[in-house]
Amino acid sequence: MHAKLTTLKQQLTGELYDSALVKTLYATDASVYRELPYAVAIPKTTDDIKQLVEFAKANTIPLIPRAAGTSLAGQCVGDGIVVDVSKYMNAILEINTKEQWVRVQPGVVRDHLNAFLKPFGFFFGPNTSTANRCTMGGMVGNNSCGSTSIEYGSTRDHTLAVKAILSDGSDVEFSPLSKEEFNSKTQGTSLEADLYKHMYSELDNPMIRDHIKSGYPKASITRRNTGYAVDALMETNVFTESNDAFNFSKLLCGSEGTLAFTTELKLQIVPLPKPFQVVLNAHFNSISESLQATLIAMKQAPTACELMDKTILECTKDNISQQKNRFFVEGDPEAILMVEFRGDTIEEAKQQPSGHF
Repeated sequence: MHAKLTTLKQQLTGELYDSALVKTLYATDASVYRELPYAVAIPKTTDDIKQLVEFAKANTIPLIPRAAGTSLAGQCVGDGIVVDVSKYMNAILEINTKEQWVRVQPGVVRDHLNAFLKPFGFFFGPNTSTANRCTMGGMVGNNSCGSTSIEYGSTRDHTLAVKAILSDGSDVEFSPLSKEEFNSKTQGTSLEADLYKHMYSELDNPMIRDHIKSGYPKASITRRNTGYAVDALMETNVFTESNDAFNFSKLLCGSEGTLAFTTELKLQIVPLPKPFQVVLNAHFNSISESLQATLIAMKQAPTACELMDKTILECTKDNISQQKNRFFVEGDPEAILMVEFRGDTIEEAKQQPSGHF
């Protein structure tokens, strides 16, 4: 197998490593899990990814797409070949300000994308705590939301189209489809056609639809990245009278790279938020109190709402770089609820809360 990896390495324009050092570096993420990968690949091109897919299929080795900064429960560690797209596949390809979208490779960092978009008056809404290092491919894989989800929703809400490589090495592009376009996709014998055929046979089954409706979380729950969002596909124009177009991209969001290997993303962008902000920091003696206060805070239509518990606050006490940021902490609270309001002027931002906390 080492000889096979050597041959594969020579075929790639990117990099491939199977040394103990590199495998150890990629054996962990930000979780408590640790597992040595079989090898680590750093592709430069889509052709590199195709070769990796073909190699993995021929040798029955899983591929583990890895970007940066989102999944925190061991999703990007395993005993397969870890494929890191963050080093080379990080180009911003196209922007359309009239239609409000941008095309990027999966390795683009979220904050780098927003720095590029700012002069145009736009930004990508979902925001994670790791925004200065998480990549757009990682945000799609994890269906990231962040503190601004109450205003901008999740990454799924802003993913318009995805170019990807399927398990047989074929190219696909998942995008919004009319019912007629969906039916056309089911024609033929390709793997892509099989996917559309299979999805139709499953979601057109009344018994399966009932099971999904009864077993899935409410659609109103913004933060959903556990399992596949087949319910989102079920409530589209193919299966209902809805105006929502069927789009396999919605299923890839939150799938953690298990369904296809993403090579390009078309993302919806939104106008920049109002420039001035006020943050209310409410202190509580228990987590329970802070959760009850969240219900009250949400009635004031904030632009962001975030909880910091005592565990996080304690970590800042002995951290030299974070000690200066503790100016809003008084006493020894069990939790702090941070609620943000924005306005065109600082006075407008201050006036946003209409009730009492």
